[in-house]
Amino acid sequence: MTSEQENELFRAKSLIRDVPDYPSPGILFRDLTPMIADAKALQIVVDSLGAIAPEATHFAGLEARGFIFASAMAARLGRGCILLRKPQKLPRATYSVSYQLEYGSDSIEIHRDALGPADKVLIVDDVLATGGTLCAAIELLSLTEANCLGSAVVAEIGFLEGRRKVAERFPHHKVNALFQL
Repeated sequence: MTSEQENELFRAKSLIRDVPDYPSPGILFRDLTPMIADAKALQIVVDSLGAIAPEATHFAGLEARGFIFASAMAARLGRGCILLRKPQKLPRATYSVSYQLEYGSDSIEIHRDALGPADKVLIVDDVLATGGTLCAAIELLSLTEANCLGSAVVAEIGFLEGRRKVAERFPHHKVNALFQL
């Protein structure tokens, strides 16, 4: 990576805003929308994420902000984009995996025919926090028989230990984060 690219990544990171007490008291929300709104910042982030797995045939975006990055990467690199969605948002037969959140539970789904054994997939999301959603995505992709190459997130909130949670459940899964928050 050139020093100009490093400077652009640093600038992109500086556009991430902290929003205290959102969506509830005590939560510090990391808002990536100012970074996404900046064309140069978005481009360097998409290019950097896309370089993580050059052999990927597909990028699997986690609902909802992962869709932004996965689709941009797919369009820029001429690859497929797969959506990992909340329940009952996909119109055909799906696989589904449920997982626990700090404040309840949720599920994600993928079309049963979205991927097959010949596909090489990189999971893409905006932020790695506690790791629950990413663990569910890894499990979900295993149902498709596709080769999961790892995951790429724009930012990781280290003190929430999501990377540790993923490593405990899926020791061979590689987590890549552009930024540490």
